[in-house]
Amino acid sequence: MRIARYLLTFTALVLTQVPFAHAAEQVDLLLALAMDVSRSMDQPKFLLQREGYAAAIMNPQVLNAIRSGPHQRIAVCFIDWSGPGQQQLVIDWSVVDSAAAARRFGDQIFETSRSFYDSTSIAGGIGFAATQIARAPFAAEREAIDVSGDGTNNSGRDVRFARDQVVAKGITVNGLVILTDIQLARNPQHTNPPGGLEKYYRDNVIGGPGSFVMVAEDFSAFGRAMVKKLIAEIAWRPAPSRTALAR
Repeated sequence: MRIARYLLTFTALVLTQVPFAHAAEQVDLLLALAMDVSRSMDQPKFLLQREGYAAAIMNPQVLNAIRSGPHQRIAVCFIDWSGPGQQQLVIDWSVVDSAAAARRFGDQIFETSRSFYDSTSIAGGIGFAATQIARAPFAAEREAIDVSGDGTNNSGRDVRFARDQVVAKGITVNGLVILTDIQLARNPQHTNPPGGLEKYYRDNVIGGPGSFVMVAEDFSAFGRAMVKKLIAEIAWRPAPSRTALAR
């Protein structure tokens, strides 16, 4: 009996020292917003992007899209990216489930300073965003990376290889391209590739079920395009079954 009591006491002590795993908080979508801050983005263009992201996340139509899901909440993080090894988590994972939460997140976007000003590694941005999704303290049926940019991948590893690695993990990559008038382009090979930047993103950057590219005709149109993009990404739709994906 004494031995049994000792064993029970020992077991109880061990259990008090072992942390129990808690189920991750459920949201409808994990969304990593990845903004291009390479040197083709001069300061006015940088500010237009920041303002566009901030206004879009607070837009009533975007909030309605968030409320369309079964959990009526999404988790979002915000990333600056430029050349290889130049990625910064500007805003860590935050739940957006109300106008107040959206306003807080939007204010943070607008207030954050620029992280980099270098070459363009879309591959690096995508890979870094996937790492942030893997460490998110939330769980969701859908995971997406939202990449905005005004040029091609001109440094670092192959963007298609990076895209394919991320898509293999079940993450969808969507794109928002910002067009540059070729007459005003300082580096037309970068901002105006053969076939156009939209085609480049469609062929090389986006991937996964339901992936898409949206176009901002110029930087002043970025905010409107971002609202449409967020609505398309967030609006609830059941995750495709494995059978459907295999077809």
